[in-house]
Amino acid sequence: MTHPLPFALRRLALGGLVAAALVAPLATPAAAQSPEEGWAGVQAAGKLRCGAAVFPPYVMRDPVTGDYSGFFADLCREFGEEVLNVPVEFVDTTWDNIVAGVQTGKWDLSLALNRTPTRALAIAFSDPAVPYEITLLYNKDNPKIPADAKGLADLDKEDITIAVVSGTAMDKSVSPLVKNAKVVRLPSSDEARLAVMSRRADVLADPSDTNRLFIAANKDWAVDLAPQPAISKQGIGFGLNAAFPAKDIAALNIFIEEKVETGHVEALVDKAVQEVLAEGQ
Repeated sequence: MTHPLPFALRRLALGGLVAAALVAPLATPAAAQSPEEGWAGVQAAGKLRCGAAVFPPYVMRDPVTGDYSGFFADLCREFGEEVLNVPVEFVDTTWDNIVAGVQTGKWDLSLALNRTPTRALAIAFSDPAVPYEITLLYNKDNPKIPADAKGLADLDKEDITIAVVSGTAMDKSVSPLVKNAKVVRLPSSDEARLAVMSRRADVLADPSDTNRLFIAANKDWAVDLAPQPAISKQGIGFGLNAAFPAKDIAALNIFIEEKVETGHVEALVDKAVQEVLAEGQ
């Protein structure tokens, strides 16, 4: 099933910052239940703990109330309430720590993780809820960018700086491929985009759909390149502890399959996009 996902960015049209959402105080996680117990252990504990790193519209956090939204947060909440019959607790984390947290039992599910081979050696994954591809965004008037650029290799020059969000799949995919350019790792998506807007960075490596909407808000200068060969094409799903029972992961996969095939995930994406756009007005 094809899912045209029009991802948006918090306060995108204004180019505002929401870095504060990323540096909120960390919640103290509850004592970890054994991952081998699976969903039965979660139900016995009385709550589903979801590790959440902010990246609109996948996962968003209100810096005032601490409330979570975004379509992956909504999916996690629905799985807990509709399938397991337990409330959901979101645990603040960062992209640098989101895999380690589920490995050490600080939470039961990690939200919105790219399904990479390296991560799959360390944790288990659900089926993907949405697809993913990296594109390269830049200022069309930047004289450093070759007019005939077709791929990352054409931008891998000593005088070019490439911005990524630290610890994300973009960081993990792009950084090892860069041999000559400078990679600057920034703590939030807004800071990475601001770096390109202010010309502190020449290129932004980010998901194709978030880049597309950023371009729509900055039509006078922003363009992007879908690199050939592709840097990364993956699915985005939930991360679980590697010891989690296969039959319990299958239950989560069946839940995701139904939500995707009925169009519910698309509706959640649209809701998250509208929330982001409304905050940017």
